[in-house]
This record gives sequence, C-alpha cells and structure tokens, in this order.
Amino acid sequence: MAGHSQFKNIMHRKGRQDAIKSKLFGKLAREITVSAKLGMPDPAMNPRLRAAVLAARAESMPKDNIERAIKKAAGADGENYDEIRYEGYGPGGVAVIVEALTDNRNRTASEVRSTFTKSGGNLAETGAVSFMFDRVGVVEYPADVADADTMLEAAIDGGAEDVVSGETGHEVFTTSETLAGVAKALETKFGEPRKAALTWKPQNTISVDDETGEKLLKLVDTLNDSDDVQNVYANFEISEALMAKLSA
Repeated sequence: MAGHSQFKNIMHRKGRQDAIKSKLFGKLAREITVSAKLGMPDPAMNPRLRAAVLAARAESMPKDNIERAIKKAAGADGENYDEIRYEGYGPGGVAVIVEALTDNRNRTASEVRSTFTKSGGNLAETGAVSFMFDRVGVVEYPADVADADTMLEAAIDGGAEDVVSGETGHEVFTTSETLAGVAKALETKFGEPRKAALTWKPQNTISVDDETGEKLLKLVDTLNDSDDVQNVYANFEISEALMAKLSA
C-alpha cells in the first residue's frame, strides 16, 4: 500500500475561498436530491446520500438546507436530473472527465463543448479518456485525527487498497464496491470523515509547464462555474512554482 504518490486534486478547485456559496449550495442540494431519489431517503441506508450529506457538511451547508433537499426528492413536482459524463482533452493533451446533473441535456452539452473549444481543447466520445482513470472510493480525514501509521493500520484492517497521508490529511482509497464498508469501519474508529465518495483517480499524471497549467486551471474553473457540472477530474500536475503563485 505504501509508495503511492499523492495526486494533488486540483481538478476539484471549486474555490472554497472565492466561490459564491449559493451556487455551491445549489450543486450540493442537487446531488442530495438525486441521491435520495435513487435510493432510500435515509443517509444511514443510502451510501451515495451519505456521501452527499458529508460533502454538504464539509462546506458548512445549513442543516435546514440539507433536510429540504432530501424532502424535495419525495415531492411529485420535483425536478428530474440526468446524470451525464463528458470526456475530452484540454490544453497539452490532458485527459478531462466532467460529471454533470442536468435537466436539459442540450444546454449542458453545448456549454461543456464550448468551454473545451475556447480553452484550446476538444470534447470527445464517452470512454475516450476514462480508461486512463480508475473508478475508486476515497475516504478523507484531517491530519490531526491520527498519525500516518495508525491510519494505515486501521485502513488495512478495514479492507482499504491504499493510503496517502500528508500535511493536508489522510486519503484512504478503496474499490468502488468496498467504499461503504471501509468508510463505516474508519468512522467507528475516527468519527465522521470529511469525505467518503467515489472518484476518478488517474492512473498516471502529466506534468505541464506553467503556461499550460494556467490554461488547464482556467478550463477546470470555467467548467465548475456551470450550475450543471458537479465534478471535474483531470490527469495533470502543476509545478510548485505555479502552485505557490496561485496560493499567494
């Protein structure tokens, strides 16, 4: 399990510092409603809903908003959303996966295609790049809940595949099938995780120069600005210099 290099999840830059909370809450609520519709409206009995609620709590979404989104799933007049995955290539040939929940397929497809084109990339057929990623589960904890050895031991006992620990926290990777069981085992020992969800993990990452990196980050941010886009994943890494510039 050791030896896996941590992938900096820059594709998830939903801009915690500068995003408009109402837009973020809207996306979180949409995922909660869809998850509740697809399964039981009880997070304890519905792993996907559980993950959606955890994500909402991590962004300090009010409890009333969460409960309202769950109840909305039971309403006869509630919106129906389609789950769509788009795949394409960004600047530098970087592979990009976009997950969307939409009530208008044509609108979303047009927006996503336009964003790729304007960035210098192109939208491809479904399956064109996803083979370069693994569909896995990830359970995340803050760094202060345990040291690396303790987390590794607990993860192994719980059936996890890999663990990456660093200053920003612990990432415990599972198969898609064992996510719920591993998350439950870790929660018993460490309390509620800050995240427990399925993700697309790149098998390999591409290092890009700073100019290409800035173009790619702009592409990711523009995609995330769409109300319909839930998640964006890509297989690139940026330099420490560009990371420091963005953090300044």
